[in-house]
Amino acid sequence: MSKFAFEPLAIPAVLLIRPKKFGDARGYFMETYSTEAFATAGIGTVFVQDNQSLSAARGVVRGLHFQAPPAAQAKLVRVLKGAIFDVAVDIRVGSPSYGKWCAVTLTAEGAEQLFVPRGFAHGFCTLEPGTEVIYKVDGPYAPETEGGLAWNDPDLAIDWPVIAAEAQLSGKDAVLPGFSGFTSPFRWEARP
Repeated sequence: MSKFAFEPLAIPAVLLIRPKKFGDARGYFMETYSTEAFATAGIGTVFVQDNQSLSAARGVVRGLHFQAPPAAQAKLVRVLKGAIFDVAVDIRVGSPSYGKWCAVTLTAEGAEQLFVPRGFAHGFCTLEPGTEVIYKVDGPYAPETEGGLAWNDPDLAIDWPVIAAEAQLSGKDAVLPGFSGFTSPFRWEARP
């Protein structure tokens, strides 16, 4: 019996993962990652680094970020405290879902995780103050390859749970370009 449930989202390459919790009067135990279970579900990604962020307020937006090849990254995102609205945008040229997005709410209580493969821009908005997020990546940070898209670009039309006037962004994220005119470094490859 698997200790994880894997659910494809509207863009099937993006997976919502629900670890099974085993609880009693003391609390709970759960596996948050298993190479074997993930490989069985088609995720053969080898993660090499863990990153963690703390967002002090509700409405903090981080993203939409990606790293271009040859330093592209897949991510496995999980909330340790609080909750986020987590978004993946398909930027694989030729993909049937190119320029489309999917999103889920991840919570510390629910322990859900989101697998975002290479070829997607990723971002999230905090839904609670004091939200802590941890994510695994399959490649190290390579600043010379980083890119991004404007979180509130009208061409993407992401249904964020915060309005622009209330969103808190880094200086770098506040000036990311829009999707119109974007030249993606990613190509979609149909699998047999």
